[in-house]
Amino acid sequence: MQNFETLSALERRIDIAVPAAEINKEVTARLTKLARTVRMPGFRPGKVPMKMVASSYGAQVQAEVLNDKVGEAFNSALKGSNLRVAGTPQLTPKEGAGEQLAFSATFEVYPEIRIGDLSSAEVQRAVCPVGDAEIDKTIDIMRRQRAKFEAVDRAAADGDRLTIDFVGRIDGTPFEGGSGTDFAFTLGQGRMLADFEAALRGAASGSTKTFPVQFPADYRATDLAGKTAQFEVTVKKVEQPLLPPVDAEFARSLGIADGDLAKMRAEVQANLQREVSTRLRARTKDSVMAALLAAAQFDVPKSLVQEEQQRLAEMARADLVARGIDAKEAPLPPDVFAPQAQRRVRLGLLIAELVRAENLQARQDQVRKAIEEIAQSYEKPAQVIQWYLGSRERLAEVESMTLENNVVDWVLKRARVIDVTVPFDELMGHGV
Repeated sequence: MQNFETLSALERRIDIAVPAAEINKEVTARLTKLARTVRMPGFRPGKVPMKMVASSYGAQVQAEVLNDKVGEAFNSALKGSNLRVAGTPQLTPKEGAGEQLAFSATFEVYPEIRIGDLSSAEVQRAVCPVGDAEIDKTIDIMRRQRAKFEAVDRAAADGDRLTIDFVGRIDGTPFEGGSGTDFAFTLGQGRMLADFEAALRGAASGSTKTFPVQFPADYRATDLAGKTAQFEVTVKKVEQPLLPPVDAEFARSLGIADGDLAKMRAEVQANLQREVSTRLRARTKDSVMAALLAAAQFDVPKSLVQEEQQRLAEMARADLVARGIDAKEAPLPPDVFAPQAQRRVRLGLLIAELVRAENLQARQDQVRKAIEEIAQSYEKPAQVIQWYLGSRERLAEVESMTLENNVVDWVLKRARVIDVTVPFDELMGHGV
């Protein structure tokens, strides 16, 4: 039985050793095998002298062998210990071991997690009824999405589409992305900065305006964040929306082949209820997870938090690149994501333990039902179902979602649940 040194609640240390002769033997074997296929200028495959092979690949092969053998020794030392290693062990070479290559392995173990009594925990269950008013509002949004525009000779108001030429300057100098020609946007949708829209509200076709715009301190282009630019804008066209009437043609545009308005309304209602249910579920889940975190206190492996910080930082950099922003201009040190990473790792460990202890794994019938519900939002549900079933990665996403739903349901049966009504516009992100 190996002796493990306890350094902290989760940190352990153990000494391990690997015979040097065993390392050398395996290195020789791998180099010999490599020599049969390696290519070098001036030699046929398999005819490169072993000395040259060793000179070129010896260090790499030795590192690989050492890594494998130390890993085997570490795993062997753990046998029978019931320790679950979290993250990657940190190895420190030790001197004076003679014919042995000795190392000190420092590592963390997974914490023991106990979930407290949830009977007094308060969970907010989000609710939002879907009635005629909500259906009417949704249909009105669909009409606006299909609106046509006609030019008007009046002051611009929210909902109008403006076509403009503009140029922005900071300290008298134009900046990248600060100018455009025949640029169209709908006033009041929040696509432009608030100062920009406010200055053009009430402008008429043919008018030119000059006004300041304050960029937010957290603006995505860091070279503009917090600065004030002067914009010169010429309004070339003001157009008002013409909403399509709610008739058979409108119904057909929504996929109702016979144009039946009653069928259209029923389908809008069904789709809306599915979307509302999904959003409500997400809000309720947030409250459930907060209650779980409060009910279970335990130490979190630092190595797992650091790995999650790195992952979040890489995701953020990829997002910046996808939006055309040079990640070098917006440094994202992993420490920025420390609180988020800490919470995510803690929650992940908690959910995993709860799933194991209470047998809350996603069942096959649950996954199938979830896929069928997702597919109902599409024109050809059968194809969507096959699309999910045809990919292990896509199936895993649904399994993860179903597992979390099982956890939410388990908590709701045990916690003190308070129904909280969420306004429809807030839930759907319609704004004011």
